[in-house]
Amino acid sequence: MNANEDRLGRRTFLKQMATVAGTAPLAPALFGATAASAQTEPPAHKEATAHETERLAAYAAKLRYEDLPPAVVQRAKDCIIDGVSTVSFGAELPWSKMVIAYAQRYGAGGNSAILGTGGVSVNAPAAALANGALAHAFELDATTEPNSGTHPAATLFTSALAVAQERGLGGRELITAFVAGAEVMFRIGYATKHSNETRGFHAPGTTGPFGAAVAVGKLRQFDAGKMTNALGIAGSLACGLLEFASAGNGAMVKRLHLGRAAESGVLAASLADDGFTGPSSVLEGEFGFLHVFCNEWDMAALTRGLGTDYLTSDISLKRYACHMTAQNSIEATQDLRQEHKFAAADVVSIAIAGDDRMATRNNIPAPEDKMLAQYSVPFSVALSLYRDARDPRSFDDAVVRDRPILDLASRIKIARATNQSRQDTTSTVTIRLKDGREVSRRVSNFMGTPQRPLDQAELKEKFMLVVGNLQRAKMEAMFERLQHIESEKTLDWVRV
Repeated sequence: MNANEDRLGRRTFLKQMATVAGTAPLAPALFGATAASAQTEPPAHKEATAHETERLAAYAAKLRYEDLPPAVVQRAKDCIIDGVSTVSFGAELPWSKMVIAYAQRYGAGGNSAILGTGGVSVNAPAAALANGALAHAFELDATTEPNSGTHPAATLFTSALAVAQERGLGGRELITAFVAGAEVMFRIGYATKHSNETRGFHAPGTTGPFGAAVAVGKLRQFDAGKMTNALGIAGSLACGLLEFASAGNGAMVKRLHLGRAAESGVLAASLADDGFTGPSSVLEGEFGFLHVFCNEWDMAALTRGLGTDYLTSDISLKRYACHMTAQNSIEATQDLRQEHKFAAADVVSIAIAGDDRMATRNNIPAPEDKMLAQYSVPFSVALSLYRDARDPRSFDDAVVRDRPILDLASRIKIARATNQSRQDTTSTVTIRLKDGREVSRRVSNFMGTPQRPLDQAELKEKFMLVVGNLQRAKMEAMFERLQHIESEKTLDWVRV
């Protein structure tokens, strides 16, 4: 597919539409003679597709808990556990408190918990909005490896928990909904080839509504038709711009993208349940998601391995409280420090070779606030030599004025590695020391990726560190109960 030719074709169509609109009322022949025919006659372009949207919807509608391999169930549970901690921590933050206040103001009266608030309950859309924003409030939440441009805990777990609590559903239903959403959302993310972000969209805000709509649709026991409509509606709710990264301010909005994605999934599924319709070719169609949001795409990725390969296994849990692109670099830096026994003051300079995003979008040596500090690879690597990058509280309000960290960050240079794709987050870190030594380490899969998953002790260590402000005994009990969430008949107890 030539993207330029495709855009030219669309411009020609839009000019034709403008001409029609400017000279006469839109003719019935343009859209179909009657509402009934518009509902029943498929668009001509569908005949040239493999009906990817409908195939994804049918798969998600049929998925059963009994179909899921134990390893897939465990990966989903690990992400849910991690999600509880990241949402609970996010509730502490000032920008999160604004979202919580909004959710309470306009969502009062429901049974869905906003985590980390001591028991605040609202209606399901408001809870999904708040918990989604809280999950992504501090660069702690899960991603995938390879990178699919999605955040499963922030979009899938939060939307599904809100509706499961609203409807009195249990752990098995939550896990099944989570996996159904992940299998669809990750495939959509891979199909974009990350070119939605090269156009300036924040990928998780654009892919998240699809995954959340599927997760909620699964909890509502949708058949394939309703699930297709939920996806069709979700496509018109996709949003999120990356301008905060180039503007150097306004990073609060990055958190809102995930909350809106979760909330949009609840909205899309709720409307679909009432008979509201959306285009059945919302992903693959001529004016569908991939063609409109992306410069290039891999259409086959939408259904590749569907029903045989579980992409839920791609979930990656962060170890450090910063952007995904910094995780490998920090681990390499920490490994080098442990092996060669040097301190931050011994470092002359650091050179990092990585992917294009690391060298451009995430290359912010002097961030203006702590949110951009977490988004910055050089700053996060420098911080890891002075503070504990695993502890989100290391990124405090004063961190961007910490002169030693800023000084070291200014001496960290990032270059694009030759022939490294956007899906490859490998980092090669080379540190030059004052005693003349030059040490180097390459890390492709940090601890927490599918290739090197956290064991239960390591997962608990992160969980307890992140929720350190909450009552320890209560959170230890919560962790143990979440480990067996599949045996729980209701989820009202998931509230802290």
